Amino acid sequence: MKVAVVSPASDLHRTVLYRLGHLIYEPSNPITGPLILGKILADAGHSVDVYEELYRDLPMHKVLQADVIGISTMTSTAPRAYALADYFRSKGKRVIIGGFHASVMPDEAKKHCDQVIVGEAESVITAVIEGTLTNPVIRGEPMADIDSIPLPDFSLLRSPVKSANFITSRGCPNCCSFCTTSRMFHPYREMSPEKVVEAIGRFRAQGFSRVNIQDDNFTANKVRTKRICRMLIDRNLAFRETFFFGRIDVADDKELVDLLKRAGFRIILVGMESTNQKSLDAIDKKQSVGSVRENARRLTCLGMKLSASIILGLDDDTKEDVARTVDFCRSINAYSLQPPILTPYPGTRLFEKLRNEGRILTEAWEYYDMMHVIFRPRTMTPFELQQLFKWALRRFYSFGSIFRVLRTWGLADAVKRLGFALAVRFGSIDMSAPERKYRSLIKQSKTPDI
Repeated sequence: MKVAVVSPASDLHRTVLYRLGHLIYEPSNPITGPLILGKILADAGHSVDVYEELYRDLPMHKVLQADVIGISTMTSTAPRAYALADYFRSKGKRVIIGGFHASVMPDEAKKHCDQVIVGEAESVITAVIEGTLTNPVIRGEPMADIDSIPLPDFSLLRSPVKSANFITSRGCPNCCSFCTTSRMFHPYREMSPEKVVEAIGRFRAQGFSRVNIQDDNFTANKVRTKRICRMLIDRNLAFRETFFFGRIDVADDKELVDLLKRAGFRIILVGMESTNQKSLDAIDKKQSVGSVRENARRLTCLGMKLSASIILGLDDDTKEDVARTVDFCRSINAYSLQPPILTPYPGTRLFEKLRNEGRILTEAWEYYDMMHVIFRPRTMTPFELQQLFKWALRRFYSFGSIFRVLRTWGLADAVKRLGFALAVRFGSIDMSAPERKYRSLIKQSKTPDI
């Protein structure tokens, strides 16, 4: 059977400016779920093509050659996924929808497809495609042994790719109130160090220049992480720069930081979130402002490229708190800043809380991308928070910071910083109908009486 698997992109993310900005920010790297499911189907004898719409428009004539079309959903891509599904079905194609959003909103998703897969699909995907599981909603069970899951097969991808994304664990041992991971991946499970090293060796052999480890917290089990690093060092498999997510307390273990650097894990994204202790406590972050400040400075001093993630719109953060946090990231020479707007994704505790308080502005899912304000903040208006998002980016990615990047990390990173500084100043000019409608929505919204 011929199968096409599609990862859609929202209208905004398919614009020329956004695609250009994405190329500046990081090399193309597809999500791994469709590539894993595609490998399972290919091993079962099916012909599989995987398409990632974020970097290139879909070749519709090729997709429509498939007998079955699978579509993966994130919340912000759900409207696009549904539009594609409706179109494919109008052409007589059988359509299956899965992914994060469909897993928490199956009744919504099934209006647009023949079947919905909820949760982890590895155990059921072949039976669904081959028609032996026929229920409208199929629930996949969590994979107990994730070593048994095949590695993503990038040879199936029909879109450009330069970096290999890879997940070495599922779930997260922590439980922040806004986090989306536990909506689909629970409980927390780890891949063995041997399997991780095998995968990285394979990616090197396939000619990738970089690997991005997409675990929510790659250093959650420090013993495991150290073993992975030592094996990569001993086998000379380290990439020059590997990106990973970790907690700020990784800096407490100097041996671990040294091993990470020697094994090529040099770019770490940490969820600092805020430098306001009340805000950290409110989201169950389980870290102190003092440790955030001390360990962030320590990581940059130890030569790690620190990508600082802070959340805009926390109930206890004022504009001054956000400004203080952004300036702290500047002061420690953080490599990059990610200031996502607090987004109450369906299925999270945060969504239920804000919905019960009447603070959700819209359930137009395309705006649930961490770049649009879709709720009423406590300490400012939605429009003020949207402006604060733009200010944070422009403040951190200033033209003056280019010289600091040049001195610290070299010409290539300085050119990248220049590109991003231009993008955050001129890339937000978008007069499309959806953006005009959105701006009208938030300008009219006021803060609630809380």
